[in-house]
Amino acid sequence: MTIDLLTDRIVECGLVAIVRADTSVENVVAAIGAVLEGGIRCIEVSMTTPGALDCIEQAARRFEGSPLFLGVGTVTHEEVCYEAIGAGAQYVVSPVIAPPVIDAAHELNKPVLAGAYTPTEIFQARDFGADLVKLFPAGFGGVDYLKTVRAPFPHIPLVPTGGVTVDNMGDFFEAGAVAVGVGNGLVNPALVQAGDLEGLTRNARAFSEALRAARGNES
Repeated sequence: MTIDLLTDRIVECGLVAIVRADTSVENVVAAIGAVLEGGIRCIEVSMTTPGALDCIEQAARRFEGSPLFLGVGTVTHEEVCYEAIGAGAQYVVSPVIAPPVIDAAHELNKPVLAGAYTPTEIFQARDFGADLVKLFPAGFGGVDYLKTVRAPFPHIPLVPTGGVTVDNMGDFFEAGAVAVGVGNGLVNPALVQAGDLEGLTRNARAFSEALRAARGNES
């Protein structure tokens, strides 16, 4: 599958669930299954999670053939990019603009969401080849900030991450987001650590419903 088609898949999913928890690999993989059960297909494992590469590898094997679209997050060095893609990641997310990471992912035919916040950073992220630009942390400026930065950059696909909730998701899409990223509000680390799979699935279903409403039932 081409980079463009993989990028389109992220946009079609509409929401990237971010898994970041200080717990066992088994708990993380189980949490991924619970979030998938709740209707969220696009799930990113942050490299700040202990054993993240093992989590990705085991999840890729366990959920092979399922709708899961698995990514790796918090990538800042190209070596990690190679390792995570080798483990089964289908896309790469970075909190910063790291050209070597973008180049490494593209070398392996995978899309990149590069983190940016200011207008200069947003422009640079796209200029360096980011397929999508992760507007992070979106919670500080909120929907109004997204509207403001989209005015000069209507052609740059933005994925607000941080501060997106069930209640305001529709506002972010209305303001022009092509997708959103959600971490603790969806994949609560305490629930992951406790192995509360039912709680994680409930959260995922709530966000799935909000996503359908936000996109006019298209997702």
